[in-house]
Amino acid sequence: MTAVATETSAVVPVLAFGVAVSRVEELSPSYRRITFSGESLRRFGVDGPTLDLRIKVMIPSLGADGQRLPLPPFGVPVGRTSTGVAVELGGGWYQQWLAMDPAERGSMRTYTVREFRPAAGALEAELDVDFVLHFDAEGNGGPASCWAAAAGPGDEVTIIGPNVEAAQCATAKAYGGIEWRPGLASHVLLAGDETALPAIAAILESLPEDMTGNAVLEVPDAADFQDIRSAADVQIAWLARGDRPHGELLSEAVRTAVVVPGAGLAEVAGEDPEEVDVDRTILWETTTGSTRPFYAWIAGEAAVIRELRRYLVRDVGVDRKQVAFMGYWRAGKAEL
Repeated sequence: MTAVATETSAVVPVLAFGVAVSRVEELSPSYRRITFSGESLRRFGVDGPTLDLRIKVMIPSLGADGQRLPLPPFGVPVGRTSTGVAVELGGGWYQQWLAMDPAERGSMRTYTVREFRPAAGALEAELDVDFVLHFDAEGNGGPASCWAAAAGPGDEVTIIGPNVEAAQCATAKAYGGIEWRPGLASHVLLAGDETALPAIAAILESLPEDMTGNAVLEVPDAADFQDIRSAADVQIAWLARGDRPHGELLSEAVRTAVVVPGAGLAEVAGEDPEEVDVDRTILWETTTGSTRPFYAWIAGEAAVIRELRRYLVRDVGVDRKQVAFMGYWRAGKAEL
C-alpha cells in the first residue's frame, strides 16, 4: 500500500490498510479462513462489536507470466510502499481505481469481518475473513475465490475499512458498514445463504442472554456446518442444500419461522413492496432500528432475498422498519 497517513486522517472514517496473510485455516469444503495482520490494523475498528461489518478486499491481478502484479498505488499522500501502512483515501479514489487498466488494478470484492482482534502489547492486530470458495464443475472461479484458494502466509492485499480513531467522533457513523440494528426488538430472525454465514455467526456471538429467535443458514453441504456459540436463546437451523435449487430450503425455513398472518407480528397483510430489478440494481433495504419486539436480518442471493422480502412485507404484513433485506450477490453476476 502507499503513503503514510496524515494527522487529519484521525477523523476520516475510511482508510486503506496494507496487510499480509499471517495464517490460513481450512474450515470446510466451501470455506477458507484467512487471517490478516499488519501494523496498519492498529488503526482499524469500530465502536463495539464488528457484527456484520463489511470491508473491501483488493485482490491483486495475475500478470502475463502468471505472477501477481503489485497492488495499484492510491491514497493521499503518495509515499513509500509498505504493508504496515494505513492510507487516507482522498475523494474520488474509487473512480481513480476504475479508470486504471483492469489487467493491473486487480479486483475489489466485499466481505464481512468474521472476527477482529485488536493489537495488545507486542501482539499484532489480526483480522479474520472467511472466504466462500465458489467454483464450477470445471474448477473455474472468480478472482477472489481463486486468490483465497491459493493464498498463503506473506501474501499481501489491501483492505478498505473503518478508521478506529473516527469511531468516537462526529464522523463515526459515516462508515456505513454495519446494518445489524435490532433496536428495541427482543425476538429476532437471522436468515442467509453461505455468503451471509460469517456475518450471522458474528452477530450470534454478540447477542445478549435475553434475546430469543431463530437463525436459518443454508450452505452447500453438511460438511459446511459450523459450531457457533451464542449466549442468546436463538435456535440455529442448518440447511444442507445439496442438489436443491439455491435458496429453496432457506425460503421454506423462513416461511416456517414467520407464518401468515404473522404469528402476532401484524394484524393484516401489508402492501406489495415496489419491484426491484436485481439484474440492474442492488437490493438493499435496511432500517435505523426496530421499534417493535420483532426484527429480521436477511441476506444472500438477491433474487432469493427479493422473494422473501415480498413474503414478509406483503403476505405476513411485517413493517419494513423491522427488517433488513440485503442482496449480497446475484447469480451470474460479479459484485463489488
